[in-house]
Amino acid sequence: MRLISVLCVFVSVASIPVSLTARQDHHGANGQRGAMVMGFDQARTTHHFLLFNDGGAIEVNVNDASDAKNRDAIRSHLPHIAMMFGEGNFDAPMLVHDSKNVPGAKLMTERKGVIQYRYLETANGGRVNIVTSDPDALAAVHAFLKFQIAEHKTGDPMIVRTR
Repeated sequence: MRLISVLCVFVSVASIPVSLTARQDHHGANGQRGAMVMGFDQARTTHHFLLFNDGGAIEVNVNDASDAKNRDAIRSHLPHIAMMFGEGNFDAPMLVHDSKNVPGAKLMTERKGVIQYRYLETANGGRVNIVTSDPDALAAVHAFLKFQIAEHKTGDPMIVRTR
């Protein structure tokens, strides 16, 4: 009986790290896919996803201002993303998140004609401003950005602010 109790405790304790490891592996896999899709080191850069009353923004910066390699990679990637999104192509976030169903992406594709994506260079990276006056497109943009905040674990506010 004592042996069974010890085995039960061992099995219970042994299952805890597996759950934590699975979560860490999922986040790590996103980082690996992100580096492959985006072309820059996810650990040396910081993403921000911002919600505005007229859309939102995707901003990526290097953590170290002297990191020219990753800064240049960000500046190469984000204009491409603005162009792809403007064409209704959301393959990149679907690859990063290993998902065919990124919230908001389908409607953003359908409403691509009423959403503008503008790339701006920042001191340490770049930013894509997303702007629309269409209520349905706006709701889709916000759903898309909230998903990114959660998936990238950025801690960005999930509230809509004035630009």
